[in-house]
Amino acid sequence: MFHHVSLGVRNLSLSGAFYDAALGALGFRRVFEGDESIGYGLVDGQDLLLLNLDPAASPPGPGFHLAFATSSRAVVDAFHAAALRVGGRDNGPPGLRPHYGRDYYAAFLIDPDGHRIEAVINSPETA
Repeated sequence: MFHHVSLGVRNLSLSGAFYDAALGALGFRRVFEGDESIGYGLVDGQDLLLLNLDPAASPPGPGFHLAFATSSRAVVDAFHAAALRVGGRDNGPPGLRPHYGRDYYAAFLIDPDGHRIEAVINSPETA
């Protein structure tokens, strides 16, 4: 459905460090960067998430967040831990969220600009 999502950020260096950690734990990397933007994805030049420098940037209102699909609960845990190490704010530690679904395992963070993000796996954990 989506080609990419863009987020306005006030400090590209700070936000880049946060998303390098959080998205790196999910297997994504910088696929391009410039003076006013950083793109994340899997293939060079093909961003899925774009950070755009904008001194007036502010996050969307209550109820909005971005959820990233993951491959395991360990990846959710790594996402949360990595982002906290670089200044991300906890908005819900890794764990089951049975009110969303029996196997819904997620962690929630707030980035340096106040954007709310989540990593989730919604399937039974297998060995």
